[in-house]
Amino acid sequence: MQLNTGNVVLITGASSGIGLELAKVYFAQGYRLSLAARSFDKLQQLKHELKANDLQVLILQADVSVEAECRRIVESTIAQFGTLHVLINNAGVTMRALFGKVEPTVMHRIMDVNFWGAVHCTHYAMPELLKNKGSVVGISSVAGYKGLPTRSAYSASKFALEGFLETLRIENLKTGLHVLIARPGFTATNIRNAMVDGKGNQQGVSHKDEANSLSPEKVAKGIYKAIKNRRSYMLMSRTAFLTLWLNKFFPAWVDQQVYKHVKDEKDSPLT
Repeated sequence: MQLNTGNVVLITGASSGIGLELAKVYFAQGYRLSLAARSFDKLQQLKHELKANDLQVLILQADVSVEAECRRIVESTIAQFGTLHVLINNAGVTMRALFGKVEPTVMHRIMDVNFWGAVHCTHYAMPELLKNKGSVVGISSVAGYKGLPTRSAYSASKFALEGFLETLRIENLKTGLHVLIARPGFTATNIRNAMVDGKGNQQGVSHKDEANSLSPEKVAKGIYKAIKNRRSYMLMSRTAFLTLWLNKFFPAWVDQQVYKHVKDEKDSPLT
């Protein structure tokens, strides 16, 4: 593998799922990587698996819900590699409970990670990304354009993320900054296994049938291609595409279908 010393990518939530697979894709393409996550042990394991040295991969334990840590990982990346070209805001958490049973602290926690984490990382990365005409990426969801019952905090965070990124794109139409909103659709990652209930306790299991979900490997390759081609949006699954399209013309009907979809989940809070 020939090291490409001109390109640096920072990926949050890089210890598992889509973030981990993105790290593998970018490393294979010769990028230098800055990988941030709460689990330092998993990051070390990934670095070992990549057979990377410190000149190729920087690993940083961080919680993006804390603004100071967002600043630290961006500054540490630039200090280590001298620059930054791609920021992928991938870190995320989700929840499952009827809104009436969700503690406000859970709403705040999910917004802090999914929305404010992306905002703060992007804020501190902006000067370097603007200088390089680089890319800002947000990993959104079907829940970012269609509210999902029992996922009120998650949907709110993704709607907010998309609004932020769309505004950022329009503000920078003349600067050369690239902004991608990636909506991969249902992906077989551990985010659902790690989802919390209305009190913030991990549920520990996925309530969905993962058989028809996209693989993290396929999603990561799709995101890499979308960034390389400087696309504004990325949709991968047929379900995501149909939901977006049909909701423009038949929103009430889509409401019914989304309700049914969530009601059919195992142990659904909907009745």
